[in-house]
Amino acid sequence: MQYHLDGKLVPEAEATVSVRDRGFAYGDGAFETLRAYGGTVLAWEAHADRLERTVETLGFAEAIPPRSDLRERVRETLQANDLEDAYLKLSISRGVQPGKLTPDERVDPTVVVQVSPLPRGGLDGASVWDEPATLRTVATRPVPDESIPADAKTHNYLDGILARLELRRRDDMPADEALMRDPDGRVVEGATSNLFFVDGGVLKTPSADLPLLPGVTRSVVLQLADEEGIPIEEGHYSIQAVRAADEAFLTNTTWEIRPVAALDGDGVGGGPITDLLARLYDQRVEQICY
Repeated sequence: MQYHLDGKLVPEAEATVSVRDRGFAYGDGAFETLRAYGGTVLAWEAHADRLERTVETLGFAEAIPPRSDLRERVRETLQANDLEDAYLKLSISRGVQPGKLTPDERVDPTVVVQVSPLPRGGLDGASVWDEPATLRTVATRPVPDESIPADAKTHNYLDGILARLELRRRDDMPADEALMRDPDGRVVEGATSNLFFVDGGVLKTPSADLPLLPGVTRSVVLQLADEEGIPIEEGHYSIQAVRAADEAFLTNTTWEIRPVAALDGDGVGGGPITDLLARLYDQRVEQICY
């Protein structure tokens, strides 16, 4: 594979960064997971908006390339690997600086675009997941918004990593995704996904005032549901509310919409609203990208 590193296409084996890069040393960087369909990155502007918000939070927004430049690097990476349907990761760190915690004011960011093939999406697409997800609650709590703003998609993903490691240790009930709660026991999000569930015909999802990352796919699903006239509620919910739901599903850029088969061993499953939104999502991808 060819990756894009600091403005140049290089073979994967040569796409390395310095051990003094602050993204490696301190998690001092931002990233976006993208999905290309037919050579078009879905919701590019929304991803670029969030990337810019994150580097603004980190204090080096003025140093990064303009979004038109970043988009061209993504296009060149797809083209160099002869890919149209792909997973991409766009990362920007503060770059190489002396080994001290306080960042220098001068910033020379490290910009990396990685890519790997994914099946075609849209109406004729193939799912990237084999079956509906099994979900399990974990003791790991998300980082409080007061510590690291939840809407900043940084290189620091330790809470999600610890949640997934907790799943691995508890092998009595294997699961595909960890469901995290805040200290008050309210459902927040999966380690790498947003949660939706259906109760009495109402589409419900944890609200963005909780310490969650509002995903781009989450936003698309909310828009599709609103256009379809499906009642929507964003709020604070207990684990019991999700267990008792009529339907539940997870969203992220890679999975798109993935039904939840079970939560902590209790069957939940998809249903008519999940199926409808998945079909509408495929139609939106088809319309925009193919």
